[in-house]
Amino acid sequence: MGLIKSQAEVAAIREACRMASEVLDEVGSQVRPGVSTMELDLYAAERIRVRNAKSAFLGYRGFSRHTCLSVNDEVVHGMGGPRLLQFGDVISVDVGVLYRGFVGDTAATFPVGGCSSTAQRLMDVTREALVQGISQARGGNVVADISRAVQEFVEAAGFSVVREFVGHGVGRSIHEEPQVPNFVESGLRRSPRLRPGMTIAIEPMVNEGRRDVRVLNDGWTVVTADGKLSAHFEHTILVTEGDPEILTCRERTP
Repeated sequence: MGLIKSQAEVAAIREACRMASEVLDEVGSQVRPGVSTMELDLYAAERIRVRNAKSAFLGYRGFSRHTCLSVNDEVVHGMGGPRLLQFGDVISVDVGVLYRGFVGDTAATFPVGGCSSTAQRLMDVTREALVQGISQARGGNVVADISRAVQEFVEAAGFSVVREFVGHGVGRSIHEEPQVPNFVESGLRRSPRLRPGMTIAIEPMVNEGRRDVRVLNDGWTVVTADGKLSAHFEHTILVTEGDPEILTCRERTP
């Protein structure tokens, strides 16, 4: 699919994004001590189904869940299972919806009942880093402007940015070009130009400690190498000549 979307394509992506944002809010409302991550995944599946949509994640490269649910030191791609959430945990919920051939993608991190001041600050910084990145998603800028805004904000707050996983274009596929890193690559000479009509997912993944991560034996779940907390926020946005449009904007942004 081309980088620049037609008006009809944008309208379809906007609808998928609306659904994804609603499902994320609905799943977030179910986050509480004692609920299992599998229960949350199955609840998300039902909320997607009632919209006559499908999970954009289920079956993607063999992924066997409807959502990505990542708890505490899990950065991304966590898989729902028997784990029961505990008071003080944080959980990142990543929702991808496929509707009429187009994808909406969004994520947020939620406290479970309550959380430590460190965890709250980590979530606040990650959420604001997303805001900073989105502010640079304007026609005429380059992807590196987004990356720099995220990295500088996060590192100034004393946290670190994950480098192995990045944002991406969104359209008929969950992962399209261009890639949207949350850091500026050393030695980078060229960065893709942002043009009106591009739809991209910006998604800071921020660690409390070091930026290093590793993948668990399930082949999917990414965790911090030092066992410290991680947070993840994501919006799909439309690049315009002026301010970007947040396609996954929610009335109640966690």
